[in-house]
Amino acid sequence: MVSRRIFRRIVPALLRLCAVVSGVGLASLSFGAPGLLAGVAKVDITHPDHDAGDNPPFVKALVLTDESSGISAVLVAVDAVAIAEIGSIRDPYLANVREKLKGDLGIDPGSVIINASHCHALVCADVEARTVAAVKAAWENRVPVKVAAGTGREDGVSVNRRLELKDGRTADERHAYAMPPDEEIAAVGPIDPEIGLLRLDRADTGKPLALVFHFSCHPIQGVPGGGNTADLSGFAAKTIEEQLGDGTVALFLQGCGGDINPVLYKAIDRPRDARPLGVQLGLSALRGARDLESKPDAELAVANEKLKVPRANLSKRIGEMEQEIDALLEQLKGTSLNLETFLPLVVKYGLSGDTPSADAKRYLQDEALGREDWRHLDAQNQQNIDAYLRNIHVMEELTRKQVNLALVEKHEARRIAAGSDSIEVEVAGLRVGDFRLVTFPGEVTVPIGLGLKERSPHELSFISGYTNGYLYYAPTAEQLLNRGGAQEDSDCLLAPEWQALFEAKALEFLRGF
Repeated sequence: MVSRRIFRRIVPALLRLCAVVSGVGLASLSFGAPGLLAGVAKVDITHPDHDAGDNPPFVKALVLTDESSGISAVLVAVDAVAIAEIGSIRDPYLANVREKLKGDLGIDPGSVIINASHCHALVCADVEARTVAAVKAAWENRVPVKVAAGTGREDGVSVNRRLELKDGRTADERHAYAMPPDEEIAAVGPIDPEIGLLRLDRADTGKPLALVFHFSCHPIQGVPGGGNTADLSGFAAKTIEEQLGDGTVALFLQGCGGDINPVLYKAIDRPRDARPLGVQLGLSALRGARDLESKPDAELAVANEKLKVPRANLSKRIGEMEQEIDALLEQLKGTSLNLETFLPLVVKYGLSGDTPSADAKRYLQDEALGREDWRHLDAQNQQNIDAYLRNIHVMEELTRKQVNLALVEKHEARRIAAGSDSIEVEVAGLRVGDFRLVTFPGEVTVPIGLGLKERSPHELSFISGYTNGYLYYAPTAEQLLNRGGAQEDSDCLLAPEWQALFEAKALEFLRGF
């Protein structure tokens, strides 16, 4: 409840007052004059059998302590696909990390926030121990800091992968299947170009200790050769750290990237390479952070609550999709052409204008003699080309349907196995000065983040999915009307009502901070 957040603020202050009254010195409870302390550390988590070159995955920890209230918060950024469920970080990673930090450092488990970048890096088996080590190192390294918060902008590295079609349906851009034909695409969805920035400067020297940068995009561009990598977000953090120097640590927070891809995700005319996109993002973050003014005495607050959200009953939709697949199968028709004869024909008819089958003089001679032999051949060939293309497009639509049906079936089977039509998730909130963050475990789509920013009473409000667990995709209620058409609405266990419940809780947090 909201009262728990107030409790966390007031009780430590009362304990300090009691300590003074009982004769316990303030020095035993704090590090000196009241203020905000911050410590930062990073630990390489590369899988030993999968070298990541110059862009290895890290776990990075930022520990914040408000000396005046006694509140501590831990923000961890891990270069991994998710916290449990998918990838190599599995349950009970989060619970074990929290338990260890509580036992060794006395940190409230609810004050530990762990965000996965969603890069697809392969990480080491002992990532849990390395996470704890990073937090402990950050705890030991705490120093007085001043805080600066603001935004940057980058609109050249990301694209919304949902494609609005002219017939009212929505498809998406994935490597798992082909995109619809260009002539069927009517529009694409929005992106969020805003980079949320939180810079922590050493109080004594004014030099940056850490830069937290928040952005919404799947970091799944990859690198040439397909090797292990922290991807786009890793290159961005690397760029920031190299430019700021002095041991500054850059922590990337994934935002609402559920429906956002790198702009060159499906390019086929160049090697897949996240480096230029990451450098571009990193430089834009630096540009935004450059002129931010840091201030002392930033308020620190942290919140954590459980929220029950509804699971979707997908049995009806599965039946509908099976019928849609049957209807597509009936559209496949026999053709005179095979791949070997189709390819030269489609190239020739695409390049040769009005006389594809022979040179122009043969057509002109036919016309002079009152014949239409070549025109008749062209009509037959074009009919065969069109029939073959129709089959190709039907087969592409079939693959999209079949892949997404498997996702819907997976979540329906899990609902039945769970024996429950709801699931409990964790929503966390963090305030550091003017920087405010609310989190959710799922792959939240960008319209939700944009909407909450607009409705927040605070200018610098940011929403992060992929945090403190993993719940698959978390699209809008409107996007879920397209269930089965795109990955975001298919690889989803949530009922549409989840959105209003989460948004109400997120706004409650933001208004309470």
